Amino acid sequence: MTDPLVDVEGRRMRVSNLDKVLYPKVGFTKGEVLDYYARIAPVLLPHLQDRPLTLKRYPDGVEGASFFEKNVSRHAPDWVRTVRIETPGSSRGAEKADYALVQDLPTLVWVANLASLELHIPQWTVGPRDGRRDPDLLVFDLDPGEPATIVECCEVALRLREELAEDGIEAHPKTSGSKGMQLYAPVRVRSADRTRTYAKELAERLERAMPELVVSRMAKNLRPHKVFIDWSQNNTQKTTVAPYSLRARPEPTVSTPLLWDEVAECESAADLVFTADEVLERVEEHGDLFAPLRTEEPPKL
Repeated sequence: MTDPLVDVEGRRMRVSNLDKVLYPKVGFTKGEVLDYYARIAPVLLPHLQDRPLTLKRYPDGVEGASFFEKNVSRHAPDWVRTVRIETPGSSRGAEKADYALVQDLPTLVWVANLASLELHIPQWTVGPRDGRRDPDLLVFDLDPGEPATIVECCEVALRLREELAEDGIEAHPKTSGSKGMQLYAPVRVRSADRTRTYAKELAERLERAMPELVVSRMAKNLRPHKVFIDWSQNNTQKTTVAPYSLRARPEPTVSTPLLWDEVAECESAADLVFTADEVLERVEEHGDLFAPLRTEEPPKL
C-alpha cells in the first residue's frame, strides 16, 4: 500500500506506517501519535517557537532502539526552517548542527512522522539576525531517587515555589511525563550563565534546609530516597522535554502543565500521570496552563 499523501495547511507530504504500533502495551499507533500532535498543536507550537529542536526518535516504538537527532535529515522538505548552531564537543565530532525550527503545524506533523515521540528544546531562542539569544526560561528539574516518587517532588516543588516568590519569580509546574516534574519561570538575564548559577545556588540552599529530602549534587549514590534538583538543565548546551511532548514510556504519557492545587494535593504517583487523550481533555478545560511563560512580564534575574 502506498503511503498516503496529505495536505497540511497547504504543505503536501507523505505520512507512513500509520498502523504501526509504537506503544505495544496499549496498542497506541503512529497514526494516533500524529493525531495527538496535530490536535495539541495550538498550545504546543507557541512553546517551540524559535527554539532549536532536538528529536528523540523511536522508529520501532518505545520498546525498540531510539536515538537523538539534532541535524535535520537531508530528505527534509525545503519548507522546513532550520538554524545552524555551534555544537562544540559533540560526541559525533561535528562542530555545528542544522536544527529544525518547528514554527507551524506542517513542520510538527513532519517531525511526528519521523517517529519523533519526544521533543526536546533549550531554555533559549534564536533570532532572525542575532543568532542564539540569552536564556529566557529558568528551569528546575526534580528527579526522584527510588523509592521516592513525584509525591516527594511535589513537596520540594512547593518549597521551591516559596523561595522563588521571595525573589519575585513566579514558578509554573509540569510533570516530566516520566518519573519527576519540572518548574519553569520566564526571566530576563544579564548573561548567558545567570540562570545556571542562580539555579545552582537555590538548589544548594534547599539541600541545606531540607537535607533529609533534597540533594543538589549529581552523584547517583546520594539520590536514593531524595529528590535531586537538577539545576544543570540551565546549561545552554542542554535541553529539556517540551511541554505537551509525548514520552517514551509504556503508555503514551505526556509532559503535562499542572495547577498548583494539583501539586499541593498529590498523594500518589498515579495522581499526576496523564496520557495523550487526558491531556487533550485538560486543555479543553484549562487552556494552556503554561501560557504565562510567554505572556507575563519576566523579572530580571
